[in-house]
Amino acid sequence: MRYKLLGHSGLRVSELCLGTMTFGDDWGWGGAYEDSRKMFDAFAEAGGNFIDTANLYTNGTSEKFVGEFIRSDRDKWVLATKYSLNMGSGGVNAVGNHRKNMVQAVEASLKRLDADYIDLLWLHAWDFTTPVEEVMRAFDDLVRQGKILYIGISDAPAWIVSQANTIAQFRGWSPFIGLQIEYSLIERTPERDLLPMARALDIGVTAWSPLGAGVLTGKYNKSDPVEGRLSSPDTSRPVTEKQLTIAQTVLDIAAETGHLPSQVALNWIRQQPGGIIPIIGSRKLEQLQENIACLEFELSSDQIQKLNEVSAIELGFPHDFLASDLVQGFAFGGVISQLDRTRG
Repeated sequence: MRYKLLGHSGLRVSELCLGTMTFGDDWGWGGAYEDSRKMFDAFAEAGGNFIDTANLYTNGTSEKFVGEFIRSDRDKWVLATKYSLNMGSGGVNAVGNHRKNMVQAVEASLKRLDADYIDLLWLHAWDFTTPVEEVMRAFDDLVRQGKILYIGISDAPAWIVSQANTIAQFRGWSPFIGLQIEYSLIERTPERDLLPMARALDIGVTAWSPLGAGVLTGKYNKSDPVEGRLSSPDTSRPVTEKQLTIAQTVLDIAAETGHLPSQVALNWIRQQPGGIIPIIGSRKLEQLQENIACLEFELSSDQIQKLNEVSAIELGFPHDFLASDLVQGFAFGGVISQLDRTRG
């Protein structure tokens, strides 16, 4: 396990992050206490120090488990949790991005975690109602109080994150150092705006659902019926033919390398520009150990290219327009080949 700085900070985090949405069986499909403990221990033994939870996960049980697991060696761990979403505590102000919910959520999380501080507090999802200034000032107040050390944002538009960090910069408030997004070979749309923004503003990126809800393991490519949340006729995100084609390419490369499809999919993310950190979460110890083993090899440039091509998306306007030969010719007067275009 290697370590990297998270965004524009000196915070050192492991190159894999342990996701703990599966810690606790309150939702009917997570891991019980002993299973969760084994997964935590395996991640710790591999050298991981970055752990991700949320107040919402398994109705708070995830935070309770995590707090107990790290208690004996608290300072070693970079503990990240989230606020924003409804914990079922009732009341119109028990949900949202606003200051009141932030403060009461942090106090409740600290109690469940049995901790004095949170290393990284994520805003879980943008609510489109709270003013950006209120969010950033409230975050900064908690940083100044020592209850949280760093801040991040999850599931939000690029323009919101850009606006928030610009305001924080000019007012001397704490900026977001982390961005959490859904990103995988079957969900590359963050490449339109979120990832270029993160690179431009030096914001560290963590990727949730790096295996595309299991699609990239290849289990939906099998001829036999597959049990999975995306195989249900009631799912809102059925598996598409393009996703199956992408998964087949992952399977082919896995066979070439002698490694598992999940490891190939994780390494594609790890080898993308900007040093993206996959969030690995499993229901079983064996699955977690397999995911951690992605660190044992890297994909070749040809393999990366194959995966890039089969999973390519249209960037849309204005990106495709600005990259067109016509606009490039007008913009650079025919000398584009002589210029350094590494900034994209």
